[in-house]
Amino acid sequence: MSNRAWQIARVAARHRLDTLLTRDLLDSLGVPRWQRLFLAINPLRLVSTGSRSDGERLRAALTELGPVYIKLGQLLSTRPDVVPQGIARELAALQDTVPPISTVTAVRIIEAELGQPLQTLFDTFEERPLAAASIAQVHAARLPDGADVVVKVVRPGLRDAIDADMKLFRRLAAHLRRRYPAAGRLRLDEVLDDYQRTIHTELDMRAEAANTARLRGNFADSELLYVPRVYQHLCRDQVLVMERIYGVPVSHVEELKARGVDLALLAERGVRTFFTQVFEDNFFHADMHPGNVYVDVREPDNPRYIALDCAIMGTLTDRDQEYLARNLLAFFKRDYAEVARLHVMSGWVPVGTDAAAFEDVIRTVCEPIFAKPLAEISFGNFLMTLFQTAEQFQMEVQPQLVLLQKTLLYIEGLGRALYPQLDLWNTAQPFMERWLVQRLGPAAQVQRFAENFPEVVRSINDLPAELVRLREAQASLSQSVAELQHQADKPATRWYQLLLAGIAGALIAVALLD
Repeated sequence: MSNRAWQIARVAARHRLDTLLTRDLLDSLGVPRWQRLFLAINPLRLVSTGSRSDGERLRAALTELGPVYIKLGQLLSTRPDVVPQGIARELAALQDTVPPISTVTAVRIIEAELGQPLQTLFDTFEERPLAAASIAQVHAARLPDGADVVVKVVRPGLRDAIDADMKLFRRLAAHLRRRYPAAGRLRLDEVLDDYQRTIHTELDMRAEAANTARLRGNFADSELLYVPRVYQHLCRDQVLVMERIYGVPVSHVEELKARGVDLALLAERGVRTFFTQVFEDNFFHADMHPGNVYVDVREPDNPRYIALDCAIMGTLTDRDQEYLARNLLAFFKRDYAEVARLHVMSGWVPVGTDAAAFEDVIRTVCEPIFAKPLAEISFGNFLMTLFQTAEQFQMEVQPQLVLLQKTLLYIEGLGRALYPQLDLWNTAQPFMERWLVQRLGPAAQVQRFAENFPEVVRSINDLPAELVRLREAQASLSQSVAELQHQADKPATRWYQLLLAGIAGALIAVALLD
């Protein structure tokens, strides 16, 4: 066992995380009986958990283990359907209350990155951080021109720690594949590659600055979302400087109510913001936990969101966009045959899947859910249930959709916290129908043809030359075959037959594809 694995085990033991392994959880995981017996008689049972709750001990353990585990806790805090509400509330504190690095260290990083003394860079700089998260912490400051800003500083030494944790995760993934063949469908290596790229991106403040500027441009003068200005000339790999915003955290629902904010409108605008980012802009904020979302309450009857921390952004291919939109609309209309067909066409389930059987399973799962009023159905949980059901048809995890799924769960969780009656389905359906008409309707097809017309004309002009080349290749091939037949009668050269046949096949491919 590696040093890091021993460290994780010691932290888990010290905080008595073994108490979280309930009998129901062990049963659902299929843990062998002998392992359950070991857990039942392990000596840690003699150690008191003290007065701390399960959530407090889990939060302390994740904080001690570092950024990869803190990120996991942040995700779980938005999933009260997965973890008990008490634990979810404790884990929510991981969003912006991680112990900070010292001010001396933060100032040293800022001055080294920007190459100037702090007094030259800022008129004022608050030593006490406004917030401290798993990757960076934020200090308030004022520029010489009087602009109020925040300075985001990356914690030192994170990259090595993250890489060590990811190496351990990969060993675990390899163990799961060896012991449970079905785990291969999860494509764990691809998921881990994607997560490692994502968390490394969070360490690069230049990338976050570029993302923030792009998202700000997409929502310029929008009633839905405000994105702070970034001061690009003050941004480096470990430092980001941007406009300081003044709003109310979206999780402070009682304060929003006290200020008279239209929560129904705010929740509906959250859904519109999500679909605008995913389908119209194809550039979506993929880390929308409550710590990254504020509300501009200057006009309570016309509220809009404020987005922070644009380190993790997602995009989809045109193909995934189209299939996702068609799937969503098919779900809305309960067209299960179309859902099954689209899953096969998109490659989300293997070609050859029994579409009729797949449709029957989808109907069996979905109909009881749709028996409820739409406003009571969790769209995110519904999709998760569907994906779990589809596993029996070898449906594989789609790494390109992982961020999207997480973002949808965040958005729906925020929306229902603001306005429990939020009907995400009826809000989303008209948007998706308009988008598909704009993307695939007659006008869109005509425009796409017009855009591609010069290339079509060019291809037509090149066609005569390509036909001549093809005829020449065919003549050469015929000659090669004739020589092959002649040589085949000679015993000394008979073994060349298969080799020359392979070369002839390659010539055909080259002639047709060149």
